[in-house]
Amino acid sequence: MLLTCDDVWFGGWRGPSTLVVTGGRVEFGGPVVPAPSAASEPEAHIPGVVLAPFTDSHVHLGLVDAGALVAGGIGRVVDLGWDPEVAGTWPSLTRDPASAWPEVSVAGPLLTAPNGYPSRSGWAPDTASVAVAAPDDADAVVEGVARAAASLVKIALNTDAGPVWDDATLDAVVTAAHARGLPVFAHAQGLGQVRRAARAGVDALAHTPFSERLDDDLIADLARSMAWISTLDIHRGTAAQDIAVDNLARFHRLGGAVLYGTDLGNGALPPGLDGREIAALAAAGLGLDDVVRALTPGSGETGFDTRLVTWLPARPTRLEDLARAAVLSPPALLSLADEQELAE
Repeated sequence: MLLTCDDVWFGGWRGPSTLVVTGGRVEFGGPVVPAPSAASEPEAHIPGVVLAPFTDSHVHLGLVDAGALVAGGIGRVVDLGWDPEVAGTWPSLTRDPASAWPEVSVAGPLLTAPNGYPSRSGWAPDTASVAVAAPDDADAVVEGVARAAASLVKIALNTDAGPVWDDATLDAVVTAAHARGLPVFAHAQGLGQVRRAARAGVDALAHTPFSERLDDDLIADLARSMAWISTLDIHRGTAAQDIAVDNLARFHRLGGAVLYGTDLGNGALPPGLDGREIAALAAAGLGLDDVVRALTPGSGETGFDTRLVTWLPARPTRLEDLARAAVLSPPALLSLADEQELAE
């Protein structure tokens, strides 16, 4: 399908553009120009702005109504921890063009030390975590996660809520994941745990660090080596949020990759685009384009794969406008499978 739109985001705003939609992939076809022949005229024009589906990179679908996310403007989520037999079914469910769910990627269970977080936390079933007792156990456990449709591995390094691995076991888990092409996301909480995650080669932090103010040299290293998922709103009104905002501001200034994420399922968070999370990102110094980039991972310069696209009536000119829209009029999501919807 050949479409045109008033504006589009492909790693940056492109203005009036032609889009080529083929088999669930949206590609940039160039700026709108007069068609050389009737055969190449677009099939439909979308007034307004098209973007990759807004993504929440940290949710727990087992604790929320997945359908409410789409109504709230979120078209893609990364589930960071649940029973693998349940979570493993979610990606296939959401590949149905008629699905009312967002697109879903999953981590499966959290990998942790025996009796480590979250095994005693109360928020998740026992099956939402798997203990790795020793380095020699890592390969088999990670293989089980990979078989359960996981596209990443999440590990727990949380000294505030239980024991954590020694360095040898941590290294073995990260090595086993990377050997299978699976990135490693870490819940790093407690003094020194972010530094341990970095030393082990973790790819992303599931939360902006909030346990301690990281030193500038460490943040400079992290900005070159990993991404951070924001999750600032879960700390609202606490000293932990002030620490996290300060850490994120310095990480962002040094070019660190930031992903929008809320930890949905943890506390009173809106089931959709969170205006408070956006406001906290602004407090950390992120501008409008920075936040759009954080909301659309995988949207490159040329295209992105999806069954949904985000639609806005016009390009926002201020970050405050996007935060306000999250509360008053969440972005709409259009299905690429519904040609009539796109045409209308």
